[in-house]
Amino acid sequence: MNGAASPLLLPLCQLPAKATGRVCELKGDAEFCQRVREMGFGESTFVTKVSGNRTILCQVNGTRIALSHGAASQILVERIGPR
Repeated sequence: MNGAASPLLLPLCQLPAKATGRVCELKGDAEFCQRVREMGFGESTFVTKVSGNRTILCQVNGTRIALSHGAASQILVERIGPR
């Protein structure tokens, strides 16, 4: 990264309820990454966590989507807005 400061990334499952994050990185195998991109979780997409701990309800591009905790843990986001 050539010494550039990287944003603080956290798994989507750890984003507080009602907080918004920007998808920065997808973990997991190629099939998983392609599937969540097709669902709208592409890199640079804004996502709001609506609620949940075991099943994560979030909003992406005006659509609410439920993810398992395992899937949400593979989507790394940068929290946007007040901390």
